[in-house]
Amino acid sequence: MRIDVLAAGALVWRIRGGKLQVLLVHRPSYDDWSWPKGKPDSPEHLAVAAVREVEEETGYRVVLGQPLVSVRYPINGGGKMKESHYWSARIEPRGPWARARPSVRRAPRSEVDQAAWFDADVALRTLTYPHDRYPLMQLIDQWDDDRLDTWTVAVVRHARARKRSAWKGGEDTRPLTDVGRQQARLLVPILSAYGVSAVVTSPWERCLATVRPFLEATRIKPDLRPELTEDGHQKNPKPVRAIVDAHLDGGERSVAICTHRPVLPSVLERLTARSQNRVIRKLPASDPWLKTGEVLVAHMAHHPRRGAVVVSLEKHRPHSI
Repeated sequence: MRIDVLAAGALVWRIRGGKLQVLLVHRPSYDDWSWPKGKPDSPEHLAVAAVREVEEETGYRVVLGQPLVSVRYPINGGGKMKESHYWSARIEPRGPWARARPSVRRAPRSEVDQAAWFDADVALRTLTYPHDRYPLMQLIDQWDDDRLDTWTVAVVRHARARKRSAWKGGEDTRPLTDVGRQQARLLVPILSAYGVSAVVTSPWERCLATVRPFLEATRIKPDLRPELTEDGHQKNPKPVRAIVDAHLDGGERSVAICTHRPVLPSVLERLTARSQNRVIRKLPASDPWLKTGEVLVAHMAHHPRRGAVVVSLEKHRPHSI
C-alpha cells in the first residue's frame, strides 16, 4: 500500500490518583480531539519529529518510551493515504539530553487551542477518530501488564570508518569517513529523543567519534571501557556481558553503549537472555548485526519474577544516510 503522507507523534502519559491519564490536543479548525503529531521536516527522523511535535503542540518536553501501533487512514477525501507513527512518552523537563534539542516555537492557537489531560477510559470516548483509539488501547494494555514504565538501553554500532586497508595507523586510531561523521551528527537528536543521559563506549577513535557530537551537545562525560574494543572482547568477552547486564538492570537512567561489529554478538546474547519471547524475533539474527551508525533501542521494564526484561525493540538509522 502506497503511503502518501507520514506523521509522528506520542501518547504522553502520567499517573494521577492511581489512574492512567493521557494528553490530548484540540484543533479548532477541525473541532477534533486527537494526539499531538505532525509531519517530519526533511530529513528529520520520525522519532525526532514526534518529540518536536509534542513540544510544539503542548509545550511539554518529553522523552520517548516504547513504540506503539502505527495507524493508516485515508485523507483528502480518500485520495491519499496517511500513516501516523506513535510512541509512548513521559514529560521530562530537564536532563543532559535536553541540551541537544533546539528551541521549539509553540504552534499557533489557530492550529491547537487546548492540551488537556484525560483519564484513559475517558480519552477513549473523547478521541474524535476511531483509528486514534488503537494506540491508546495498546498503551492501556501495557499499563495493565506493568510494561509501560520503561528505561532505554541504546546499542550503537560505530559510524562508517576508513577501511583498514586505507589506514596506515593503528586500529585504535582509525577515523570516521565524511559519511561517518555525518552519521554521528545525525545520531544526536535520535539519542536525545530517548533521553539518553549516560554514554558507555569503546575508547577507540571510530567509536568515540561516533558519540562525540552527542557528548559535546549534552556535556556528558563518557565512560570509556577498553573491554568494548575489538581487542578487549577477543581476549575475554565476559566483561562485555557484565557491562551490558549492569545497564540492563539499571533502571535509573537511559544509556547508550557504543561498540564494534565483532563485539555485538556478546551484547545481543545478553539482550536475548533478557527478552520476552514476543520480542526475541526482533533481535538482529545475522552478521553484520547492525549497520554502521545504526542504533538498537531496547526498552526495559521490571518484571515481577524475572527482574529487568526487554519489553520492546526498535532499530533506527539517520534517514539521509
